[in-house]
Amino acid sequence: MNNLKNTLKNAHLDFDELFYENCEKYSASLKQWNRTHNLTGACEDADIEKNIIDSVYPLTFISTPSRLVDIGTGAGYPGLILAMAMRDTYCILVEPRAKRVAFLNYVKNLLKLDNVEIVQDRIENIDLDKIDLITSRAVSNTKFLMELTQHIHSKSTQYLFYKGSLLANELEDLKIKHEDYDVVNVDERNYLYIKKGSHDI
Repeated sequence: MNNLKNTLKNAHLDFDELFYENCEKYSASLKQWNRTHNLTGACEDADIEKNIIDSVYPLTFISTPSRLVDIGTGAGYPGLILAMAMRDTYCILVEPRAKRVAFLNYVKNLLKLDNVEIVQDRIENIDLDKIDLITSRAVSNTKFLMELTQHIHSKSTQYLFYKGSLLANELEDLKIKHEDYDVVNVDERNYLYIKKGSHDI
């Protein structure tokens, strides 16, 4: 994964060798499991590297959380990859599908990720507290995601949503002041970072 390392360094993301070793193990495991369980449609080396980069790029501009919850982690993006990159952050990965949960648990144990908790359920059924950051990638529209998580956020909770080209339309539906959020665009990805004190919807 030399290309991965170079790309992340060019983005001013400096990870240790353990992170890159874990990325190798994650990639190999995903390709192996995907042959049987069809966890994701994008499983070539280039696809996996692109998804890893996509997952960790927000670390260039967000505040490092103590506890985060990732909604609909799927095959690991972004929550599992963020947990690999931020080993001091406690990461709760919420995923309702059993096959994906089994894979996430396998990788957690393989990589000895003690900072990861995997919950097989839907976010609206889970009671959590002291969550610093709520993340999600391509699960639903922004307003609906914020409505689903009203029971677990506090005034200090931030949101990081990995969005596509429809973000501008979604923002029109939200009652959030422009100064309370940032949109960071990289190629076709829009990262929506909603900061503290901006959760009324």
